[in-house]
Amino acid sequence: MHAAANSLESTPPQLTRTQMEVLRHVHSGLLNKQIAHELGIAEATVKVHMTALMRKLNVRNRTQAAIVAGNYGWSRP
Repeated sequence: MHAAANSLESTPPQLTRTQMEVLRHVHSGLLNKQIAHELGIAEATVKVHMTALMRKLNVRNRTQAAIVAGNYGWSRP
C-alpha cells in the first residue's frame, strides 16, 4: 500500500464533489456500473473519476481507496 493508505496525511487531498460521490459509493461496495446508474452518468465517466481520485489518494485499487475514504471519514454522506 502507498503512503496515503497507510497513514493519514496532515492535509487530505482535494476531491471534486463527483469524485467524493463516486468514492462514497465505492466504499459502500457498489460496482462502476451501479455507481453510474446511481449518479446518472456513463460507466466510462465513473472510471475516469476513479482513476483521478486513486491518483490523488496515492492508491492502486478501489479497495485501498475505500479504506482511505473510511480513514478520512469520507464514507458518510
